[in-house]
Amino acid sequence: MFVTQALARLTMCAGLMALQGAIPTAVHAQQAVTVGATGIGGTVVGAAGPEAGVWVIAETTDLPTKFARIVVTDDSGRYLIPDLPAANYSVWVRGYGLVDSAKLTAKPGQLLNHTAVPAPDEAAAAHYYPAIYWYAMMKIPPAGEFGGKSDIPEKLTQTDWLKQMKNIGCIGCHQIGQEATRTIPAAFGKFDTGADAWMRRTQSGQSGEQMTNQLAGNFGGVPLKYLGDWTDRVAKGELPKAKPPRPQGVERNIVITSWEWSTPDKYLHDLISSDRRNPTVNAYGPLYGSPEYSTDNMPILDPKTSKVSFFKLPVAEPEMPESLGPGHAASVKPLQPSAYWGEEKLWDTRANNHNSMFDKKGRLWLSATVRGMDDPAFCKQGSDHPSAKVFPLEKSARQVAMLDPKTMKYSFIDTCFATHHLQFGYDANDTLWLSGTGPVAGWVNTKMFDETGDAAKSQGWSPFVLDTNGNGKRDDYVEPNAPLDPSKDKRIVPGSGPYAVMPSPVDGSIWYTVGIFGGTPGFLRFDPATGLSEVFNVPAPAFGIRGGDIDSNGVVWASLSSGHLGSFDRRKCKGPLNGPTATGNHCPEGWTIYQYPGPGFEGIGENSAESSYYTWVDQHNTSGLGENVPISTANLGDGFVALRDGKMITIRIPYPLSFYAKGLDGRIDDPNTGWKGRGLWSTNGDRTPWLKEGGKGAMPRAVHIQFRPDPLAD
Repeated sequence: MFVTQALARLTMCAGLMALQGAIPTAVHAQQAVTVGATGIGGTVVGAAGPEAGVWVIAETTDLPTKFARIVVTDDSGRYLIPDLPAANYSVWVRGYGLVDSAKLTAKPGQLLNHTAVPAPDEAAAAHYYPAIYWYAMMKIPPAGEFGGKSDIPEKLTQTDWLKQMKNIGCIGCHQIGQEATRTIPAAFGKFDTGADAWMRRTQSGQSGEQMTNQLAGNFGGVPLKYLGDWTDRVAKGELPKAKPPRPQGVERNIVITSWEWSTPDKYLHDLISSDRRNPTVNAYGPLYGSPEYSTDNMPILDPKTSKVSFFKLPVAEPEMPESLGPGHAASVKPLQPSAYWGEEKLWDTRANNHNSMFDKKGRLWLSATVRGMDDPAFCKQGSDHPSAKVFPLEKSARQVAMLDPKTMKYSFIDTCFATHHLQFGYDANDTLWLSGTGPVAGWVNTKMFDETGDAAKSQGWSPFVLDTNGNGKRDDYVEPNAPLDPSKDKRIVPGSGPYAVMPSPVDGSIWYTVGIFGGTPGFLRFDPATGLSEVFNVPAPAFGIRGGDIDSNGVVWASLSSGHLGSFDRRKCKGPLNGPTATGNHCPEGWTIYQYPGPGFEGIGENSAESSYYTWVDQHNTSGLGENVPISTANLGDGFVALRDGKMITIRIPYPLSFYAKGLDGRIDDPNTGWKGRGLWSTNGDRTPWLKEGGKGAMPRAVHIQFRPDPLAD
């Protein structure tokens, strides 16, 4: 069970008291809420009076899939849940300092008042804290234990350690700190030490081999001791030292809607709702999930009807092996049984759709596998393809596909370069730019593909070359490991390659986050017009980088491993952007760093333990927070965090506990209907969705996030 038996009994008793207790009528009279035919509203009152900044949750199973809508109370404890579909709802209150109230039954059009139930002790209250408050209890080895001075492998630094324990490693796939991970499943058995328990835990499932190789291999098994110490202390009753604040200001204006979709044994990496350049595309239309390694069955949610359907993603080579095993980040079979699924093999994909993007015609373009890993002949040495002549490619683990929702026709675009993320440029050819391309920039001219259907002719790729001789054009170059030659340029391989991809709406340049899993972290700029690149390294004391995006002014933003949101503005650079010294550390003045909210690890200075996976920029005010607002996934904070006017706004999804996203986007369904016609969309992205509230059987949820003018706007 996700909720402990003691807490369940407490909640049950509290519910009975709430049903019997009477809220003072004088309070109701002073704080009346007007409820229309499709809303449920009322007040939430506790022993000390109105409860401000708590969530009211309405959920139903009467619709085709489980549906919930969540709002926050105002200063007077009032709430209004607007625009509910006709159904019977369970409605209850959740908030910091409380335990869940009784679940009352209501239909739209009813006034429904609640009695808040105070937590009887700190442990009961902390049950509802976001994971970051628990994860920040983790001990971090002091700097003096690195460099061969302890059992930590000599080559590792404290920064390497933190990156591994944050968004480049563990929290790149899981939310750690929620109840299911801060405790050890009884199904694993008894262990002599907490480290032994974690060794067994990390061997579970089809990523067990990769987790074990990293923690027990590259890190010498030392992190397992720290993880074990953490869960041992939690088991003995240690609690978070920090407490989360209740929603304030605009955070109380939020309306969160969620739908279950997919299946209980599969995870989703992402979803897509619209074209990020033209967010009215696919208005009121279905959402498409990206199942990545888990399955070829793409879930499709119609938010108007709450109906879920599936489309099985095909491949061009039906007999090709699964997209699992060597060359991939998951194994064909589980290394050890799961505490939830035993030895069952859950993941079985071939298409391996990482994520998708809409074009302006409403078609879905996917980074998806279409064949085995060996590239066709036109990609390789000896080919007359223009890009292959410059830089031949031999293998690619994932390519490109396109789905037309009007006809459900699925087209294969076999690329020589591998793919991961994808974004459309702002040019006349609607060029699709890809990441995951390794040593090259890779693109597809979608206009040409539409005209010719020729994937080979419609694609191109280019190595990354720095203009180190400073003459403003691309010349012959030396290779990455060769010393600079004043008469030549220099080719670079940007660490683990391009990760996020960000076409600029200002000058047509293409930006990437690079150095995520290896090499120096930073932003890389590729200019399609010249074929030249520039690289800008993350400056100390910040470190590490993951997903990023670009705003309409050409400023790039990204989630940093150090617990910061980082931005880089090339216009601020004072020195030359080419030449022998323009190799990464030449423009620290272009960077601005903002610390994420939430507690940090002790002993390493001021920091946030937040481990954001991805940052997306709301160029078109789809959220209602304004244009060019960067929004990061708060992967330990059960939601997102937005930066507006220099202030961080917390966007928490409080139910089910342990919401974890890998991406988001925005859509404007109707620009003439105010807040109701716009909103953000996302989905659970944790690779183990059964670890969230609800446990085994709970499914991933698609979420719609909207901001209204005030907490009672209808």
